[in-house]
Amino acid sequence: MIGKKVVLTVLLIVVVAGGLCGQDTAATKASSNTQAPPPTDSKTIKVRVELVNVLFTVTDKKNRLVLDLTKDDLHVLEDNKPQAIRFFSRESDLPLRIAILIDTSNSVRDRLRFEQEAAVDFLNATLRPGKDLAFVVAFDVEPQIFQDYTDSMEKLAKAIRGLAAGGGTSLYDAIYTSAKEKMLIFPPPEPYLRRVMIVVSDGLDNQSEHTREEALAMAQRGEVTIFAISTNRTGMSQRGDKVLKYLAEETGGRAFFPFSATDLASDFDAISHELRSQYSLAYVSSNTTHDGTFRAITIQAKDKGMRVRAKSGYFAPAQ
Repeated sequence: MIGKKVVLTVLLIVVVAGGLCGQDTAATKASSNTQAPPPTDSKTIKVRVELVNVLFTVTDKKNRLVLDLTKDDLHVLEDNKPQAIRFFSRESDLPLRIAILIDTSNSVRDRLRFEQEAAVDFLNATLRPGKDLAFVVAFDVEPQIFQDYTDSMEKLAKAIRGLAAGGGTSLYDAIYTSAKEKMLIFPPPEPYLRRVMIVVSDGLDNQSEHTREEALAMAQRGEVTIFAISTNRTGMSQRGDKVLKYLAEETGGRAFFPFSATDLASDFDAISHELRSQYSLAYVSSNTTHDGTFRAITIQAKDKGMRVRAKSGYFAPAQ
């Protein structure tokens, strides 16, 4: 906003509604009698540029992380229209906000203890006190926060180890509530935060009030990346596995399907390593309409042998 002080020797009466012509006439007469000095307190115009931030991971044909790309190695499309990358970096140091969501329904009773210890080990390896924060949610019939945001490993470990199995599975409600209440931040934080949700479940929801799409949309609004670890040990792909894979891929994360409980530790290690091996880019959308609609994002590596994992899109600002 630009402000001006004009010193006049006559009184100017400003008519707001229906009197703009009168305002012009008074100003003209005043200027004929008094020479107004130049503005003395002009302020800088500040325009908020709305950046679309995208965190992503790149792997090669052998599923190995690629860590040496530049922005010139990539194409970015929004709704199939090319976008100019404004900022680009390899982000291994951004603050993390981590949600640990553990299925405590009856279906995971015999594996819960090992899953708890694997989750504690993951946080021990990933959480940086003074920089990162995490919270713990258990879900069976309904989701419940057992430990709010903290950087204390003692509190987080106590909460995770204190979980007990019983009841149904409210997976979608757990994702929806955690994203909305703990990870949806407006205005966007400075510096930009990485918001990560670790979901340990069989994916077979039977209790939620919210749908799968509602849970996904809330995670996308919160810019949450979901990493899912399936507790299905049948050796066969089930409906729940497909749900976990869908939620992870749509948010730029990854789903893991350990064959046995002992494989959980290596899956948690893979997630921790990936969080330190991501890229970040930002662009200003060529679509300036503030309509609140979902816009698809595609990031392509110019090297066709590379695969980019990123969120599928974002919700534009509303009017």
